[in-house]
Amino acid sequence: MKIRIVSSKDDINDITRNDQTVHLAFRASTTDMFKLLQSSPRLRAVQVPPSYYKNMPSTGRAFLETQGVDIIEGDVWGHRRDIDEYYVIKDAVIDRIRGLRSEGLNVDEISSRISWESKLSPAMVNYIIKQLA
Repeated sequence: MKIRIVSSKDDINDITRNDQTVHLAFRASTTDMFKLLQSSPRLRAVQVPPSYYKNMPSTGRAFLETQGVDIIEGDVWGHRRDIDEYYVIKDAVIDRIRGLRSEGLNVDEISSRISWESKLSPAMVNYIIKQLA
């Protein structure tokens, strides 16, 4: 799974139509969120750092949610955008989630374990679990 890192308003113009998951590393306005959806109509999830998540414009949040876009609180740890514009969640993490699900663990237990093992936010793990269902 690839997460496109958007670190400024100017980066919104570089998003491709096929990007489905985006991490906003800046305080986006409602207009930025509208442009984001225009640039990538297949968008399914937007991850926002915890400090920005609490202060997201309610109109922008409502707009994304009405378009079916999940808003996820979390960070991308250890990623350098100057090296790669995508943060990649390895297939091994996805396989580990599948394995824990097949063992019968509930969502909270899986989220807690995977979050600790992979440094993904619990909300992102929950999103991945929902996508695998």
